[in-house]
Amino acid sequence: MATGNTRPTSRDVARAAGVSQAAVSLVLGDKWRGRVSEATAGRVRQAAHDLGYRPNLAARNLRLGSTRTILLVVPALTTEFFARLYTGAARVAAEHGFGVVLYPSPEGIGPARSPFHSAEAALDGVLASSMAADALADLRGDRLPLVMLDSDPRSTVGAATVNLDIGDGARQATRHLLTLGHRRILHLAADVPSWTFHRRAQAVTAEVATVSDATLATARAPISIDGAQTAATTALTAPGERPTAVVCDDDQLAAGVYKAARRLGLRIPDDLSVTGTDDLALATALDPELTTVRLDAELFGAHGMRALLAVLAGDEPQQGDIPVHLVVRRSTAPRHTP
Repeated sequence: MATGNTRPTSRDVARAAGVSQAAVSLVLGDKWRGRVSEATAGRVRQAAHDLGYRPNLAARNLRLGSTRTILLVVPALTTEFFARLYTGAARVAAEHGFGVVLYPSPEGIGPARSPFHSAEAALDGVLASSMAADALADLRGDRLPLVMLDSDPRSTVGAATVNLDIGDGARQATRHLLTLGHRRILHLAADVPSWTFHRRAQAVTAEVATVSDATLATARAPISIDGAQTAATTALTAPGERPTAVVCDDDQLAAGVYKAARRLGLRIPDDLSVTGTDDLALATALDPELTTVRLDAELFGAHGMRALLAVLAGDEPQQGDIPVHLVVRRSTAPRHTP
């Protein structure tokens, strides 16, 4: 028992009740049901009353994760897609009285210092892109509710997953090219070890396989214009018949294909049809404007935040992937027959 002018602490309450400090936090935070017994909760409340214990509200908020703050983990802040995703997530969070802390995990600089060691207690939950999965290495157990974006729905990581129907987007782009008569197709794939890009590759392969005389080649590139230009140049000058169409995993990759085609003397779409993914501002800055799969990143972020808020409320998140659609512009045309 605390003596003198010393203010009683949760440790004093735990000692008097014969329980752990964690149990004290659960009971006094009214989160004990199903986690400690009724008798234990009664002992804790009685001990707190007898000691005259009054919790430090700010400290309790930090311990119990009741600061109404969400951590959004993304691979980078510099991409238009993730900036839009943040906008959608933050808007929904604000509508429900939550704030959003942004944690970027940029590619190529190694793992950043984990936000979970010091900030875990100050967070209500985490919304994370699978492309930044390395940043989640320190998140273990059930300490924070987690909703994953662009993630394998069969995975056991997280309480829920929210996905764009990226497989259907890749199918739409590939089917568009096949319908235009293209039979030699190149898939310029993002060289990123992520479920979302693996899913795209599966969809492209499956769609090409539906046409008996169609062939598919695959080249990989980092998501950068220069990297895509290098990979596309190599693929388009490889021995054998040149591809007449390219399916790109990202609009930046498509821009690299444009540069490679120009330097090889190929005209888009006369000699080479090109499709992208994302429908970034870049898609209409290119000449000709790019046929691409539109991914509504802002809607994606909003759906992800709603799913996390549902988890926090003990509700079931809305099921089903978010539809995507192909925007046809002038970078694709029927196969040219010499």
